[in-house]
Amino acid sequence: MPAHKTLRKKLKLAKKIKQNRTVPYWYRLKNGTKIRYNKKRRNWRSTKLKF
Repeated sequence: MPAHKTLRKKLKLAKKIKQNRTVPYWYRLKNGTKIRYNKKRRNWRSTKLKF
């Protein structure tokens, strides 16, 4: 990836970084939720972004 990125690409990468995290611990403990893990987690080596 080039060192000089366009603003659009940089914003998209930043969004993907924010999405790629675990579900907070306090959210898992909430009553009535069935979400235990983030099924959209992505590993940088195995799954590449499509841009």
